Amino acid sequence: MATPAPLAIHSHFFNSNSPTRRNPSQKQFKIPETNPTPSFETNARSSKSTHIHKNQTITSKKSIGPRNITKTRALQELVSSGSMESACYLFEKMSYLDTYIWNVVIRGFVDNGLFQEAVEFHHRMVCEGFKADYFTYPFVIKACAGLLYLSEGEKVHGSLFKSGLNSDVYVCNSLIVMYMKLGCVECAERMFDEMPVRDTVSWNSMIGGYCSVGDGVSSLVFFKEMQNCGLRYDRFSLISALGAISIEGCLKIGKEIHCQVIKSGLEMDVMVQTSLVDMYGKCGVVDYAERLFNMIFPRNIVAWNAMVGGYVVNAHFLESFSCLRKMLEDDNLNPDCITIINLLPSCTKLGALLEGKSIHGYAIRKGFLPNVALETALIDMYAGSGALKMTEKLFGSMIEKNLVSWNAMIAAYVRNGQNREAMELFQDLWSEPLKPDAMTFASILPAYAEIATLSDSMQIHSLITKLGLVSNIYISNSIVYMYAKCGDLQTARDVVSWNVIIMAYAIHGLGKISIQLFSEMREKGIKPNESTFVSLLSSCSISGMVDEGWNYFDSMRKDYGIVPGIEHYGCIIDLLGRIGNLDQAKRFIEEMPSAPTARIWGALLTASRKNNDIVSAEFAARHVLSSAQDNTGCYVLLSNMYAEAGRWEDVEQIKAIMEKEGLKKTTGCSMFEKNGETHRFINQDRSHSKTYLIYNVLDILLRKIGEDFYIHNVSKFSPAHLMKNRAKSPHHHSVRLAISFGLISTSVGNPVLVRNNTRICEDCHSAVKKISEITKRELIVRDPKCFHHFRNGCCSCGDYW
Repeated sequence: MATPAPLAIHSHFFNSNSPTRRNPSQKQFKIPETNPTPSFETNARSSKSTHIHKNQTITSKKSIGPRNITKTRALQELVSSGSMESACYLFEKMSYLDTYIWNVVIRGFVDNGLFQEAVEFHHRMVCEGFKADYFTYPFVIKACAGLLYLSEGEKVHGSLFKSGLNSDVYVCNSLIVMYMKLGCVECAERMFDEMPVRDTVSWNSMIGGYCSVGDGVSSLVFFKEMQNCGLRYDRFSLISALGAISIEGCLKIGKEIHCQVIKSGLEMDVMVQTSLVDMYGKCGVVDYAERLFNMIFPRNIVAWNAMVGGYVVNAHFLESFSCLRKMLEDDNLNPDCITIINLLPSCTKLGALLEGKSIHGYAIRKGFLPNVALETALIDMYAGSGALKMTEKLFGSMIEKNLVSWNAMIAAYVRNGQNREAMELFQDLWSEPLKPDAMTFASILPAYAEIATLSDSMQIHSLITKLGLVSNIYISNSIVYMYAKCGDLQTARDVVSWNVIIMAYAIHGLGKISIQLFSEMREKGIKPNESTFVSLLSSCSISGMVDEGWNYFDSMRKDYGIVPGIEHYGCIIDLLGRIGNLDQAKRFIEEMPSAPTARIWGALLTASRKNNDIVSAEFAARHVLSSAQDNTGCYVLLSNMYAEAGRWEDVEQIKAIMEKEGLKKTTGCSMFEKNGETHRFINQDRSHSKTYLIYNVLDILLRKIGEDFYIHNVSKFSPAHLMKNRAKSPHHHSVRLAISFGLISTSVGNPVLVRNNTRICEDCHSAVKKISEITKRELIVRDPKCFHHFRNGCCSCGDYW
């Protein structure tokens, strides 16, 4: 493919031998030998890092005499100018030290990206007997976040309680930012919830934090709640909200926020304008992005990057290079790391390998490498251009690899026909502390399709099923293609499709239809596989068909030579639990040929919960808690059982354990979709625009079914807890709110479908059955396990879920 003319104009730039700016990541300094302070040296793992020698003897200095104002001001000026070497020298010469002076130096380290030094200087400060204050902690916490030191950050958090600063709003805001940056979303949420006072920065930290972890929905929810609380948003609130729109692609909400930007008078703010350009570009409205971009003055590198990225996302590849040329000519700005990452896909799509190499060389000269995101983008570019040797060399030289890097390299091999190498790399990945995701399997399955045996294909199909990824449309299509390429056209055309439809009827509680379909499948001569029996046994379990379930379990090995796996055993435990035979379930577990997993013990725990057998529940819970799984659900289930039995000391004990382990019960959320828009509700939710009508309808329904607001399974609460828990009554649970909204949003006679992210509670299950009877409507609630079809006062699950 001939290189497009517009690309040629950049070769002189990327091959230029002109002097380059010193990369700040290479910054280092050396304390003069006469300086008594601990020496500093460059840390290869930190961008602007130096180290205090551990064996350096620290001479304690006490706060004696008055502070030298002249030296303090000089220290401040050195720190402000970034001359930390000279600042450290002056600090060691000062005869008087206090917390303020220590804070000045720590702040200087943080402002200059010397996070390791800031943490070590804080340690030295504490060792010398100086007490950190509410100015010290935000800088130290920021340093911990910059170093990705979660354990150190938690230690600093713990020390706040001793100093009495655990409730200081500025310190708490710093902790929220740190936890969000380190991916500890629940810790940040707990920090926010426990704050006695919150300011705009607190809300902005949560809104921006959710964006940083890719959760645009939660970010927008917090943005809305912030407004509902009467707080006025600022530029940072709007920038984060626009970032959330970019993640979710909600153009309609994006335009609403754009209107708020105009109303607030921030339409000429460069940062806000740049966020709008990025948002419109990510939402596919390039002309809007261009119009806003042309209004920005002066334009900085961030604005140009947003426009380049917008062109690339919308497949305007030539325009992305034209945009780069204008950036160089009009504003005399040099590309940064983000510019390069945005631009590399254009090189791939235009077949511009020469320009891609030039960009790579530029990145090396500017010191942008190593950088995981940039290196991964380069792998994609070289692989897409057919330069596989360069791709391998780049991947092999990476100091740090994440799952995206591995996926990119696997896809590179497959794209270039190196299927065996792709499968070998896939095997190597399992020895890494990384868990393959849907993208990994979508990348490797074409390789299996080309060279794997039918047996290998069935094994990876089984693995995908166990990991719960078979419902992914890309993966399911790849599985069909894989079987077809392996020569098993019957399996490719039929087995996957039959398995999917059998499981579909199973999760809707239509077990008899599932069995009928299985019979039809055999009549057509299609041989079932492992996944077929997972679907079939799940159907028997959900629909309570005990005899049929046992027959199919025995038939697996006897008639088809299929060795039962963990999923099959789990279905039988569910089946035994449905009929209340927990003793037989325990014996069945003991007789398993392989060691029971957390999935098996979890099935027994659920069965114990449904049969109100606390002894069996505790027995199962001990095994679940001994595993390395997330134990939140186990604790919550046990706590509910103890509450119903009136064992309040045990409830408090579990609550204390969960708090100690940092576990938090999942917030229940119910969703109803109308005209392509998803409406979300949480318990006691009053944020919806039709809240007044929703609550009026719900109150009418509850009066008709005879449910008193204050009387609902009172046995769950001790007298001392009764008044406290009335506020958490299921009267206004999210499921009921979503159903009420669904009833007023759909035509009479049509079913109402609500999705719920947690198990529907017994109170709501009972209430929805009655509501379906009085409204003569089919109400469908999907929870994590199955679909509940409520019709005429009955549920398809048979009251077992």
